[in-house]
Formats: sequence, C-alpha cells, structure tokens
Amino acid sequence: MNSSTASRIILASGSPRRRELLELIGARFQVIPAVEEESPRPDEQPAAFAVRAARAKAELVAADHPRNPVLASDTVVEIDGRLLGKPVSTSEARAMLRLLSGRTHRVHTAIALVVEGACRSLLDTAEVRVLPIDDRTIDWYIATREPMDKAGAYAVQGAGGLLVESVAGSPQTVIGLPIHRLPQLFEESGIELWDFLNY
Repeated sequence: MNSSTASRIILASGSPRRRELLELIGARFQVIPAVEEESPRPDEQPAAFAVRAARAKAELVAADHPRNPVLASDTVVEIDGRLLGKPVSTSEARAMLRLLSGRTHRVHTAIALVVEGACRSLLDTAEVRVLPIDDRTIDWYIATREPMDKAGAYAVQGAGGLLVESVAGSPQTVIGLPIHRLPQLFEESGIELWDFLNY
C-alpha cells in the first residue's frame, strides 16, 4: 500500500452484525453498503456464489473509493446442496426453519478485499446443528421478526440462539464475518490488518 492510501477500511455492507464485529476488534472503518445484490446463477454452488457475491460487492464500492481498502462479505446457508438466502415471506421463513429442524447444515461466509484495484477473497465454512423445532417455537421465532433478514431464517447471535445445538467452526462465520481470517486476507493483499486497528 502506498502512502496515499487512506488508513480507514470501507465496509461494503449495511449489516449491523458485521459492523459490530469490526468494532469489537477496534478497526478504523466506515460503512458504505453495496447497493446491488447478486443472485445465484443456474447450477451455481452455494459456496461459489458466496465468493462471487462478496467480490462483486467489494469491487462495486471500490470503484468509487480507490484509495481505501474495501472489505465485503457474503453469507449463505447450505443444506442438501441447496442455497438458503434471506426469506422473502413468513411462509418461506417457516419452511426454512422446518427444513433445518433437527439437522446439521453448512454456513459459508466469503470475505473479499480490494486494495488498489486488486481483489482477493477467501471462504470460511462452519457447520451448525439445529435442535428439533416444533411449530409453537417456529411461530414464536417468526413473531420476533428476526428471521426475515437472515440467511437461513435464523441468527445464532440473537433469539435464534435458542434453536442452535452446536456450531463446528467459527461462530463469527455464522454471524457473517470470520474476523479470524482477516489477517490472512489483508496479508495476501499486501497490507497488514494491524495498521487499521486501534491499540
């Protein structure tokens, strides 16, 4: 990174959870969400879609902010090879929760970083075991409205934690930003994460 590059990360996401995770590690950043959302292509694998979507978000914001490192992330839930995004209705949320009930699924979170026009990315995956969920619990959870903007219709860090039996892998990956992989991604991009942290 040359001396003209700004010393603040741009987070290309409006997710409060991702913002909170960056705040947790003392990162200096500003939020400029990518305004366009990617859609899966026919026969595209869930993990590959997460990587492509994260890269697209980072590159979109970086085009207007070439001096800052731009970080983006995308999270998808996979079960039976099927991608579960954010439910568009309560009936879809209910169907997702019934599908996940009593089973183990995978959560893929891709992170992408654009530095001086070059984009690098990596993928982190965790496995989540959901407890058996009865209809009364599903109705209660949907009434909280929490499922409606979450991939797979649940949030492990919120009320949805009541539904989760175990997580194999990083909880931050399930939340939406695997912060333990950031030093590697920054290093591969030719910069150091530590230069953007307050300590």
